[in-house]
Amino acid sequence: MTASATGVGSLPGGDAREAAKTVTGSFEDFPYLAELPARGPGADMIGRSLGLLVDLYAHVEPSGWRLSDRPGRDTRRSRSWLGEDLDALEEFTQGYEGKLKLQAVGPWTLAAALELHSGEAVVRDAGACRDLAASLAEGLRGHLAEVRKRIPGAEIVLQFDEPSLTAVLRGRVRTASGYRTYRAVDRQVVEGTLRELFAVHDGEVVVHSCAPEVPFDMLRRAGAAGVSFDFSLLTEREDDALGEAVESGMKLFAGVVPGTDAPLSDPGGSVMGVRKLWRRLGLAPGTLAESVVVTPACGLAGASPAYARAVQAHCVRAARSLADNPE
Repeated sequence: MTASATGVGSLPGGDAREAAKTVTGSFEDFPYLAELPARGPGADMIGRSLGLLVDLYAHVEPSGWRLSDRPGRDTRRSRSWLGEDLDALEEFTQGYEGKLKLQAVGPWTLAAALELHSGEAVVRDAGACRDLAASLAEGLRGHLAEVRKRIPGAEIVLQFDEPSLTAVLRGRVRTASGYRTYRAVDRQVVEGTLRELFAVHDGEVVVHSCAPEVPFDMLRRAGAAGVSFDFSLLTEREDDALGEAVESGMKLFAGVVPGTDAPLSDPGGSVMGVRKLWRRLGLAPGTLAESVVVTPACGLAGASPAYARAVQAHCVRAARSLADNPE
């Protein structure tokens, strides 16, 4: 059984070619389109996804990203950097056939981060949330088509970054004043919106969150093929949901290696917790390698370039260890 490893999304630095070279060199079987937020607004996770929107625009204010009436410099910059990153990835994936991961911020984290003209978050306005999700869906269709054209052998895995999902569900997103929080969004509305977004892609869809209390059950029901999470934040309260997820065929993208500079244990030690989880859940060790993809705990934008390279190589070795010694 072959083991699998990939990255989460972001890398340090601002050189698109260097990033693409590092990613394709580290993850020969599962590369991803790197994000380089150090370049500035528009290269960040939120800005890049806002650049994908169709007929909706945003610009940077001191408080963050805000809806605009027309495309401006920030939108153009975001789209330009995405084009640069795609050029670089295309250069280093000539003839590639296999899995390739693309990331976009999910509709609920976008709604929590993007401001209406009033300065309040989109998440407070149900109609604005629907418009945002529809615009994102349209933009992603175009983005997926562009990548398929550039890298025809790619089996695209689409990752939605949703670190604010739990905050949206629990009513923890702060208002513009910071003194209050917005009302929790109805779980069925959240789940239905996600299901519609996932349907944009006819391949695997993964949801990433490096926040605590990831709603594994909801994501499974909405149709996610995998969930990417910070393994260190798991508690035994999630055991039942995790067991059901694995038994239903969902993949766990286990973030077992720190995303910022830290001493690295031996690769086998990094996945020891995953083996223990399997035993606790009563799952067959033989299913580990096919159910788990090894990743860093979160994006690597805050890491040093040397550590970011080391971590990615370490994830590949840790995945191999999991396959070779599942028990």
